[in-house]
Amino acid sequence: MATSSDHLQRAAREETAQVRRGGASRPWVFGTRGSALAMWQTRWVLDRLREGFPDIALQVEPIKTQGDRTQQLNVPLARLADQSIFVAELEQALLAGSAWPGEQAPQRSSAEVVWALPAIDAAVHSLKDLASVLPDGLVLAAVTPRDDPRDALVSRHSATLAALAPGATVATGSLRRRAQLLHLRPDLRIVEIRGNVDTRVRKALDPAGPDAVVLAVAGLRRLGLERHITQYFSTDELVPAAGQGALAVEIRRTDHVLRHLLAAIDHAPSHQAARAERAVLAALGGGCRVPLGAYAVVVDDGATIELLAVVASPDGRDLVRTTMRGPASQPARLGRLAAAQLRRAGATAMLRAVRTASASGEDVERDNG
Repeated sequence: MATSSDHLQRAAREETAQVRRGGASRPWVFGTRGSALAMWQTRWVLDRLREGFPDIALQVEPIKTQGDRTQQLNVPLARLADQSIFVAELEQALLAGSAWPGEQAPQRSSAEVVWALPAIDAAVHSLKDLASVLPDGLVLAAVTPRDDPRDALVSRHSATLAALAPGATVATGSLRRRAQLLHLRPDLRIVEIRGNVDTRVRKALDPAGPDAVVLAVAGLRRLGLERHITQYFSTDELVPAAGQGALAVEIRRTDHVLRHLLAAIDHAPSHQAARAERAVLAALGGGCRVPLGAYAVVVDDGATIELLAVVASPDGRDLVRTTMRGPASQPARLGRLAAAQLRRAGATAMLRAVRTASASGEDVERDNG
């Protein structure tokens, strides 16, 4: 007797065969932010998908998020309480989408969609922008091979961090970077910066701008701006944000056909590493607005994950870190163990202080590039 699982697998195989023949019933619609970096990343994902399915019909749907709107208005990130400001509208558009033939549409109330959004089948994100726990009904279907996970300094003075003058101004929109930079150089003046990656580079090169800005290497590289980097930080100096350097494709949990197709571009080692990193955030109740870094690497021919995680106080005075190894088959468990070790070392008090400051409207920031 055929089970529902057998039916779904058969439907996925039939739809895949139709895609290969160019006979899919409609295009798959991929949502993304409209920034130059987000569009580049989405086109890259779609190109990889076409390599496996040359006749597949794909469509890109740019969607403006709350993060984009507040960025245009130059609203300081410290005033924004929602850690999902760059992905929430994309996730709402996913939940608003309809299922393909043979698949069950998600059940939702009209109150779930705050304003009119186009319906999409998938959303492409920088993985580090995603909350550690996804909304009900959504799933992470693919993680791409990770690009360079490091952070970099861009300075019009062609300076490294050590060479910057005492009291130099360094701009970042990330509390994680702020805390670790101050741990390295307590004399620095860390200031808020908004804007997409190319905008922040222009501000750093402007004589009226900050002495330097810190950005993700991956974003600079994807936009052809790597030439402006004056220093690459090691992953020990500035521990990256969870998922930094990787792209994520998020879909509805019930879209089994699309999940089957996206499996072709999922990179298992990057996905396993990301699961370990994101488990640290989830276990500590963390997100974009906490000074927490996590970086994992799959080693020993895929058998083991090495995980480095760090929590720092916003002023950089206190910092705790842990390095652990565990089986690659249990990445989430390794992340939870690392979080427990950080708690024992004092991370709980640091994170409580950050949340208290955030609740009272004091200066806290989020990681946005």
